[in-house]
Amino acid sequence: MLSRIKEDVNMVLEMDPAAKNRMEVLATSSGLHAIWSHLIAHKLYKRNFTTSARIISQLTRFLTGIEIHPGAEVGRRLFIDHGMGTVIGETCRIGNNVTIYQGVTLGGTGKEEQKRHPDIDDNVLIAAGAKVLGNIRIHENSKIGANSVVLKDIPRDSTVVGIPGYVVKQAGEKVKNARDLNHADLPDPILDMILGLEDEIKDFRNEVRNEVENGSHI
Repeated sequence: MLSRIKEDVNMVLEMDPAAKNRMEVLATSSGLHAIWSHLIAHKLYKRNFTTSARIISQLTRFLTGIEIHPGAEVGRRLFIDHGMGTVIGETCRIGNNVTIYQGVTLGGTGKEEQKRHPDIDDNVLIAAGAKVLGNIRIHENSKIGANSVVLKDIPRDSTVVGIPGYVVKQAGEKVKNARDLNHADLPDPILDMILGLEDEIKDFRNEVRNEVENGSHI
């Protein structure tokens, strides 16, 4: 347990530029507090102490703003930055070295009693406000852009944006002429669509003008 605490604290110091020292991380990192309490709740849940596990989960949500169902399986070095409004569902599986920002939902799409939440593989980043829904898999080294809604499997080494989410970059190569991406500079598919419509309107106006100037009838 002490080894896990040390590992997690060092991870936060590495990932969070606002974290200044270990004491500060121990006292103020709501993401770590939520994860550590989840480890206790998960052990109780696996031993069929489900009510006690849910009580711990709900108390943690009240204190941190982060809700992790005690049935969820969480890997090592999960970094939940800020975390407020983050929800992780019962049958969700999260790998190692995953980063989750505030407002993220790893949820279901129905009332199925079996597997209904996503699997998040190693080294995945899920940006603020993103929703990953259903029994789908986000493969290794992928990035989910802020406020994206992901409803299907995502291949490894991909960058996803939009509603519904679609891949704009995979294995270092742009998809559909997507521009260079990072967490702070993701494409805006709605803006791109509007700009495309503006270009089509301009082309249509030019065609009409040319027809009028040439004395043709439309």
